[in-house]
Amino acid sequence: MVSFRHSNPTEILFGQGQISALPQLLPADAHVLVLYGGGSIKANGIYDQVVAGLAGRVWVEFGGIEANPVYETIAQAAELARISGSNFILAVGGGSVIDAAKFLAAMVPITAEDARDRLHAGPPPRNVLPVGAVLTLPATGSESNAVSVISHAGRHLKLPFANPAARPRFAILDPSTMKSLSRRQLENGTVDAFTHVLEQYLTYPVNAPVQLGYSETLLEVLLEWGPRLIAENSDEARENVMWAANQALNGLIGAGVPQDWSTHMIGHAITALNGTDHARTLTMVMGSVMRNGLEAKKAMLARYARRVWKFDIADDRQAAEAAIAATEDFFTRMGCPIRTGALDAEAVVAHIEAAGQFPLGESHATGAEAVRDILRRAA
Repeated sequence: MVSFRHSNPTEILFGQGQISALPQLLPADAHVLVLYGGGSIKANGIYDQVVAGLAGRVWVEFGGIEANPVYETIAQAAELARISGSNFILAVGGGSVIDAAKFLAAMVPITAEDARDRLHAGPPPRNVLPVGAVLTLPATGSESNAVSVISHAGRHLKLPFANPAARPRFAILDPSTMKSLSRRQLENGTVDAFTHVLEQYLTYPVNAPVQLGYSETLLEVLLEWGPRLIAENSDEARENVMWAANQALNGLIGAGVPQDWSTHMIGHAITALNGTDHARTLTMVMGSVMRNGLEAKKAMLARYARRVWKFDIADDRQAAEAAIAATEDFFTRMGCPIRTGALDAEAVVAHIEAAGQFPLGESHATGAEAVRDILRRAA
C-alpha cells in the first residue's frame, strides 16, 4: 500500500424523507441556484420537496443539464448565477447534474470569457461556490467525490475534472427518489457503480486488505441486488444499490492502491463520438480491457474469480478467463451491451490523444496500439 491522504468531508443524509432537512443544511445567507436535468423531478414530486425546503430563501433555478453535461450549457448556468448573485449551488439529480454543479461552482468566480482552459490546466481553483446535492439516480458517487466529467461540444471532447474544493458539502440520499426511474436508468446505475469498483480493484496485488476486501463486498452487493433492483425495485434493493454506488467512488477503496481507469477513458471517447450512454460504453469495452491486460492483471482477476464469483478453479489463467466471462454475463443480464459494433477506432484513439490521457492503465502501459486491440476485441 502506497502512502495516501484521504479526506471525505461530505455529510451524508441517507433514508426516506431526508430532503426535509434542507433548511438546516443550507447556510443562513445562501442565495441558491437549483440545478437539474430534463425536468423529471417536477413530475415525480422531488422538485416540490426541494421547493418546500427552500421556503423563505432567495433562489433561482436552471434546468436542462444533459445526460452527458455540456460545457456550453454550464456556461449559461454560470451567467445566471452571476446575474442572480447566487452563492450556493444545489444539484438535484443524478451524477450528470452533480458533475455539472461541481464544474459550475468553480466556473462562476472566473469572469474570463472562456473558463474551460483555466479549469482543466494547472492547479484546481480554490475559490469555488459551495455545493450541495440531492441524489435521484445512484451511479457515479459524484455526490461525495471531487470529480466531474464534462463534454465540450465545440471541441468534441469529454474530459474529467477534479477539484477537492468543489466536493459537495452535503448529499441527501433518499432511496425513494429512485421509484420513478426507468429500467434503463437502473441498469446503467448498477453497472456504472460495478465498473467503478473494478477500475480500482483489478490491477495488481498490493498490501491493502481493507480496500480490497471492501471492494469485494461492494461487488457482491451489486451482483446480488442489481438484478433484484430491476426485477422488484423494492425498498431493500433501492437502499442497497444506492449506498453501494456511493461507496464505490467516494475515495475509500481507491486510497493507497493502484487504479486503472482505461475503460473509462475509452468509454468517454465513445460517448463523445456518438452519444452512447456512459455506463453502456463501459460494459462494451471492459471485458476486452481485461483480456488485453490479462497477463498483468491475472493475479487479481484470479482473486476476483475466487472471492467474488466463488469459482473453485486452481489455475490462475483459467480462473481469470472465467471471471471475465462471468462479468460480461452479468452486464448482459443487466441489459447492457458487451460489444461496440461498428466503431471508428482511430477516432477513439484520437480523442484520447487530444485529451492528453495516454498512456492509460495502472502501470501506464496502455498505449494507442493497445486501445486499438481492445476495440478490435470488443467489436
